[in-house]
Order: sequence, then C-alpha cells, then structure tokens
Amino acid sequence: MGTTLRCPYEIRDAKEFFNDIPNVKIEQDMVRLAERILQSKKTDFDPSEFLDHYEEAVVEMLKKKQAGMPVSCQHAAPRPQIAVNLMDALRRSIAQEKTVSAALKKGRKRAGGRDAISLPITGKNGTDAAAKLAARLKRA
Repeated sequence: MGTTLRCPYEIRDAKEFFNDIPNVKIEQDMVRLAERILQSKKTDFDPSEFLDHYEEAVVEMLKKKQAGMPVSCQHAAPRPQIAVNLMDALRRSIAQEKTVSAALKKGRKRAGGRDAISLPITGKNGTDAAAKLAARLKRA
C-alpha cells in the first residue's frame, strides 16, 4: 500500500529505523494488562456517527455554485488564540504570593510558640467571642 502512495525512492527500509530498538523481555503480567486495556478500548467504527466537516463545506460550496450564487474565496478568519507568556504568569504569581505572605506576617503575633492571627475580640470580657470563634474554626 505504501508503494501506491509514494514513489519508490521515497520509501525506506524499516530496518533503518527499527534496528537500534533493543529487544526487551516484557513480563507476562504487563502483556496481559496491555491486552486488557486494548480490548476495553476496542469498538466497531460506525461511519454514521462520523461527521466530516470538510466534506460538508465542499458540498455546501458546490450547491451554491450550482444555484448560481456567488461563492467567497476567502478563508474564514482563524479563531483568536489566547497565548500566555509563561514567564509573565510566573512573575505575577510570585509577586502575588509575596504580597499575601507579607500581609499575613503583619497580622500575626507570637503566642505560645506558634504563629497566630490576631483578631480583635469584643464583648464584656472577650471569652464569649473567643469561644464562638474557636467553635467556628473547628467546624470549618
């Protein structure tokens, strides 16, 4: 089949490409696992489920030509692609992390050998608010 698609000088011997691949002994369990995966992915091809958009576009264009309608030779504008500069995204992420960590450091106090966020406690003696806050944190 390859000779019908290509000129003889374009076809190369497979040994040129596959000679340097080592002959590896594969465990029988791995072979069975690969066979099971292939069997689970195996299915019959149903051409009625396949949509060839190119063919549909050509048939539509031909119908327009047969009807005598003008056909545009211009290609549809390509969809704009969002290109992300990874270095810029990384720099923004690092800068954002620095500002968040700086804000957290400002709001922390040393209490009992641990870092704790200082929160104002309002009320008569402050114990009710502290208990409610501790209960909310345990639920979260």
